[in-house]
Amino acid sequence: METTQNRKHYNAGIQLLFILLVGVLLAALAGTAILFAYESKHASTIYPGVSVGNVDVSNMTVGQAVLKLKEQSDYSSQGKLLFTYGEMRWLYTPGQLGYSLNPYVSAEKAFAVGRDASLVRSLAAQLNSARQGVRIGPVATYDQRQAYAVLQQIASQVDKPVVEAQITLNGTDVQVTAGQIGRSVDINATLALLDELLVNERDGMIPLVVIEHQPQIMDAGAAAELAREILSQPFTVSMPEGYANLGPWTIEPADLAKLIIIERGSGEAAAEYQISVNQQAITNYLARLAPAVRTEPVNARFIFNDDTRQLELIQPATIGQALSLDASVRALAEAMQSGAHFAQLVMERVDPQVKDDATAESLGITELVIAETSYFFGSDAARIQNIGAAASSFHGLLVPPGATFSMASQLTDISLENGYAEALIIVGGETVKGVGGGVCQVSTTLFRTAFFGGFPIVERHAHAYRVGYYEQRANGSRDTNLAGLDATVYVPLVDFKFTNDTPYWLLMETYLRGYSLTWKFYSTSDGRSVEWDTTGVTNVQPPPEPLYRENPELPAGTIKQVDWAVEGASVFVTRNVYRGGALYFSDSFRTDYIPWQAIYEYGPGTDVP
Repeated sequence: METTQNRKHYNAGIQLLFILLVGVLLAALAGTAILFAYESKHASTIYPGVSVGNVDVSNMTVGQAVLKLKEQSDYSSQGKLLFTYGEMRWLYTPGQLGYSLNPYVSAEKAFAVGRDASLVRSLAAQLNSARQGVRIGPVATYDQRQAYAVLQQIASQVDKPVVEAQITLNGTDVQVTAGQIGRSVDINATLALLDELLVNERDGMIPLVVIEHQPQIMDAGAAAELAREILSQPFTVSMPEGYANLGPWTIEPADLAKLIIIERGSGEAAAEYQISVNQQAITNYLARLAPAVRTEPVNARFIFNDDTRQLELIQPATIGQALSLDASVRALAEAMQSGAHFAQLVMERVDPQVKDDATAESLGITELVIAETSYFFGSDAARIQNIGAAASSFHGLLVPPGATFSMASQLTDISLENGYAEALIIVGGETVKGVGGGVCQVSTTLFRTAFFGGFPIVERHAHAYRVGYYEQRANGSRDTNLAGLDATVYVPLVDFKFTNDTPYWLLMETYLRGYSLTWKFYSTSDGRSVEWDTTGVTNVQPPPEPLYRENPELPAGTIKQVDWAVEGASVFVTRNVYRGGALYFSDSFRTDYIPWQAIYEYGPGTDVP
């Protein structure tokens, strides 16, 4: 009985399952029929719920959608797009910016909604469109080049170049141009804002994207004020206290303007103009000034005490002064750049080679190495006065080892103020009175001292004719062997020079006694000796006939001799200098004296011989 009942329950379940399967099958067939009918209905139309922008194109064929889009889409001509910058406005339609709707492509795009290759995705899209609607963006033709060109025109009204502040000098006038902030429209960034409105076919306001450009230097006022201050008055350059009372020197504003340099500063700080000065120009200016402020140092002067063999000071050394060029350039430049109107030169003291505390030992002076005396009997008081004045220029003077001594460089200025008198001198082919006659007695004496001392002669010039004073001996007799051993000096054209070619200092002493001048050299002998020879007077030539010339200042009948005849002649002198028993050097001196004419002057109306 139990088995029969189980069978009944089993059969009932089978029947129920069958009924359910039949129901599902019938429902599927019904759904398929409905879906087929729905798809058949919209086979050539756009699915419900689809719109292009704001235009509903549901259930329309592509052609119908095209017509409706053409009728209702007027965005390209009626849309309003407003560009703005500050108070400036520019209004355009989308069409003016290169935008136009493409209804054909837009309709095709709407028709493609729900028609994906995948059935499931297509049905999902159709269901979404029917329930919520699908809004697709219109497909438009957008020529961005046209919008770019429009923005370029707008930018030409907005853009402004950046202007750096400027300082210029017009003479002494300082002119300033203020800086200006620049700006430029960022066209690409502005186009991005425009594109967003066009894609959604919306009207709207588009603020221009503008980039500002700051000048590196906006204000040059401070530098300009400094330049004006520098040029407001002359700049004075003066000597520092304790130095020679020279100057001051003034640089006028017009010349200061030529020294000013306006340049842009660089570095981590904000850029600005800096006022500096042309240091090379200042250097050139001070270099020209340097000789005027320089005082040469002067060695101390001594005499050698033959008994104690020590030096005795007779004239203290003079400390020199010189311009410190680099330091002075810095001082002037710093003063000018600070706006000051004066600066002091930077000077430095220049010590002489030999100071007051020098000793004979330190200079290598141990003995008298040579002394020569020349004689000038018959000289008048004026000539003797000139010999003494010139000789005193060299008394106590020191010549450094290895140095070439120039007589002209040490001779005092030959003038009445320096103790010289008028005496006979040779000028322009005749003997006349002039200041300094007799100085050549001093140069002749120095020449002979250097000659017989065995020192190299660098420069020597003979007299034009034989002068009797230079051929005298101590007893007053004339020795023609002394012809050719004279020397003349005529500053600055004619000089006498010799070289101290020893490792010791050379001390010179001069002594005027009556009609003689003695020149002494003190140093340390290196064992040199001198042998010399002379041809004596040769090639003797008679003087020209005497010259007579009228002198209106002489009384009638008076004849006065003003120049004396001298025979012409030639002399050739040779010298051999030995040191340590060997020949050290040889030299020679040729002198050609010209025949000299006697000259007489006579008063008016005088019978001339």
